[in-house]
Amino acid sequence: METHVESGIEPLLEGDAGSRGSSPAAAEPVLYRAFRLLRCFDGEPMTLSELSVRTGTPLSTTLRLARQLVATGALERDEQGRYAIGLTLLEVASLAPRGHGLRALALPFMEDLHRATGEHVLLAVRTGAEAMIIERLSAHRAARVLYRVGERVPLHSTGVGLVLLAHADAQLQESVLAQRLTLEPEHEIVSTTDLRRRLAQVRQEGSATNARTVPEAASSVAAPIFDSGRSAIAAISVVAAAGSFDPTAMRPAVVTVARAISRLAATTDRSGLRLDR
Repeated sequence: METHVESGIEPLLEGDAGSRGSSPAAAEPVLYRAFRLLRCFDGEPMTLSELSVRTGTPLSTTLRLARQLVATGALERDEQGRYAIGLTLLEVASLAPRGHGLRALALPFMEDLHRATGEHVLLAVRTGAEAMIIERLSAHRAARVLYRVGERVPLHSTGVGLVLLAHADAQLQESVLAQRLTLEPEHEIVSTTDLRRRLAQVRQEGSATNARTVPEAASSVAAPIFDSGRSAIAAISVVAAAGSFDPTAMRPAVVTVARAISRLAATTDRSGLRLDR
């Protein structure tokens, strides 16, 4: 098959010809290696050596990948020679229906909840066996939150995650429950029996409360957002410093906002309109 190279950018589809056959890692498609490199960023610029160590890729291969990604705009390089995620990825990510469309639909309601509580308000969707934060409204005086927009979070140990797991299909639930689950960074083992009981409670009550002590003592209340088919397409939560609010008293506000977003999502769904419009 003929290969075309445009603008000096080598295609990111085949394994690196110079290292094929040397090891399974070397034979890995370059596209996969490129995504592994992109996903190793944690928000801070990184040197080429740091990227090589984090991805377990030889320095020469890391340099070649980084140059290709800079050429596409997926990475940017600063004056110190460090690499950071490029704006092209933000441009592409903004087109995701489950991100941009749902965020646009939910944002006015989130802003109302944020103004009323003065606390963090999170919006998350499930992606595989994890949840992803697609929007976060924050308050300066509120408790420090571990997760940023675009970050994946555990289903079993976060408020939004528990809601999404409780309303996921049985196969996904059993797959998660079959794992050795821990709370991080506390390194505490999660009881499968307790988690199963908790998920049943979330379904019965229509919301989840969660409390953590690391990095700061914080509590959250989360509720599901449904589409017209009553599938949980997202979860919304309020997160605050422990003791600054009563989760029981906060629950009606969070559930009410979740139901309002659900009604709008169901109407949009039934009308045939896409959430990304």
